[in-house]
Amino acid sequence: MKTLKLLLGFALSATLFTSCYTDEVVIVDNNPGVSLNQLLNSYELWYVDINETQGFGETPFLQIAFTLSFRNGILFANNNLVDFGVQGNGFGVPIGDYVAYDMILDVDHIINGFDSFDVYQINNNTIELYNPFNDTSYFLRGYQRNNFDYDFIFYDNIHYFLQEYEAWEKVYTSEFGTLNEFDNENYLQFLSGGNDSTFRSSQDVNIYDPNNIYWDYTGVYGVGDVSGNMYLKTLTLDYDFFDNEFFELSVINDGTIELLHAGSGTVYEFEGVGYIPYYRSSDTAGKITKEVDKPKKRKQKTTKVDNPR
Repeated sequence: MKTLKLLLGFALSATLFTSCYTDEVVIVDNNPGVSLNQLLNSYELWYVDINETQGFGETPFLQIAFTLSFRNGILFANNNLVDFGVQGNGFGVPIGDYVAYDMILDVDHIINGFDSFDVYQINNNTIELYNPFNDTSYFLRGYQRNNFDYDFIFYDNIHYFLQEYEAWEKVYTSEFGTLNEFDNENYLQFLSGGNDSTFRSSQDVNIYDPNNIYWDYTGVYGVGDVSGNMYLKTLTLDYDFFDNEFFELSVINDGTIELLHAGSGTVYEFEGVGYIPYYRSSDTAGKITKEVDKPKKRKQKTTKVDNPR
């Protein structure tokens, strides 16, 4: 994650960037007047606006990627929020090869194999990738690296950031704050796949291998926004046996989070252990759990609709 910008600078960029989420996509089949390769290379980063997706199918590598970049026949993607904006000079990691011709994009993904898309230019910085094999369209918005708001994307997707480590280990507890049940929890885990909102907690101590952690409890978690402060989130852990635990969640860096316990005023710090690089869409570099091995994928928050294509 790049260094956070000044508040004034963010206010402007967030206003511009947020408009991408509120504008209705109007499909217009424009002839771009340039070759498809020129069009794809006109922007360094193409943000996959997952909530604008039309159709009921899924293309795995598009479902996991935050951005795509088309560079001399090699397709790059930012699949992780850890090191987002840094990895691969901001382009991410190579995930396959591509060939572009006659407004058709053929992709040979490292794991998923071949996909072919019809490409439509919607406006000056938006393209549609229509996959005729599953009748689904993804909409990509173009940016240059120097005007892309990495911070906004990072904080808007904190839910997925928590899933990019096999476990979070408590490394600090403040001396202030009243005693509470959460003082006994030393490890947290946020699982990808499934309902995409499952967490586990453990009271184990000094476990060096995350695979050896005994998870005492499994429940449901949620991440929420704080009005007027993009950099602050709320975290709710649903503990059935002694009610929910509420926190203010702050990100210290790409590997450390701070939790302010609302009920007691205690501050905790957790460090991520067992980083999971999502290089590919059908597997991860390491299993998250023995029971759950589904990869992270971005979920569409808007209602799925028929594809007019």
